[in-house]
Amino acid sequence: MKKYMLGIWSLGLFLLLSCGGNETSADGKVEITGKIGNAPEGYVILSQFTESRPKVLDTLKVNGKGEFKYELEVNTPTFYELNLYGQRMVRLALLDEDVSVSYNFNEPSSLTIEGSKDTKEMLKLEALMEEYQVEVNQLNEKYYEAMSNNDSETIRKIQQDAIALETKQAERVKEMINSMGDSFASLAAVGLLNPKNDFPFLDQLVTKLNETYPGTVSIMQLKQQLDEMRALSVGQVAPDFELPNPDGKMVKLSDLRGKYVLIDFWAAWCKPCREENPNVVRLYNEYKDKGFEVFGVSLDRSKEDWVKAIKDDGLTWTQVSDLKYFNSAAAELYKIDAIPATYMIDPDGKIIAKDLRGPSLENKLAELFN
Repeated sequence: MKKYMLGIWSLGLFLLLSCGGNETSADGKVEITGKIGNAPEGYVILSQFTESRPKVLDTLKVNGKGEFKYELEVNTPTFYELNLYGQRMVRLALLDEDVSVSYNFNEPSSLTIEGSKDTKEMLKLEALMEEYQVEVNQLNEKYYEAMSNNDSETIRKIQQDAIALETKQAERVKEMINSMGDSFASLAAVGLLNPKNDFPFLDQLVTKLNETYPGTVSIMQLKQQLDEMRALSVGQVAPDFELPNPDGKMVKLSDLRGKYVLIDFWAAWCKPCREENPNVVRLYNEYKDKGFEVFGVSLDRSKEDWVKAIKDDGLTWTQVSDLKYFNSAAAELYKIDAIPATYMIDPDGKIIAKDLRGPSLENKLAELFN
């Protein structure tokens, strides 16, 4: 499973029911008001997001009419969350505008927000994510059905569709971010993109946000993460490393200069990796005489399992491993936190693509050699 390291919240927290106000605050004070109908027993709790986790700030007093009012000081773009009686979460994007929230527990669709422009952008993001979740759920249903029927061909097709959907969603997110202009709500969308694939876009976005909102901690944290990843971005020379092959001979990545090389991080225990291997074998056999090479980097712990998988899957290209799982020197160098993971480099050793597999790998090779 992949996890994207950038962003304010994880993907599970990105169903943003958010709000802002329409009155500008000139003194750093922001007022949160609300009216709740047919409320159950419990409390309204206000939290602030800090370092990806909500920190409880206060329990808001609600009067007999279901109304509440709360004032807080906001000096930098900040994301908050209202927990309505433990049954409904409302996320807020606050900077210099007041916000008003209205909700009736007898009517689940009754949430209304009097919001800032930043929050309105976040509401668009919520709609986009809900649409994406529907598509993901549909694929999951088809996948579980195919699994129960042992339909390997349909499973393969669904996996390809999932990759295509992820790519399509990334484009949708980038289009939405571009439409947000200078709104800091785009921070809430950053975590939906894969920094490996979308590094140039994210780098440009964070640079712009840093100029618009200087000194914002979350933006500076994103900038630091991107700076650390810069060496692995498309266009950079792939960091060289040396590991032993199954015979114990040390092999360098740079030994393969002059060819297009797919650095393939995999392991014998990784089912998606093993399922992808026949596709890589087929493409390797098709393009190896044209200048294509694969450099397999195993994240196994057991040499016996590693060597057996190489033989069972018919992997005839260069294989290396220090048998240290995700603590492998190569995995740490390339920031690998999930597999399968791949980097494609050109004959000069420069990174030209990442995370290619299935149809995306086939299309890239056709583009390079045909």
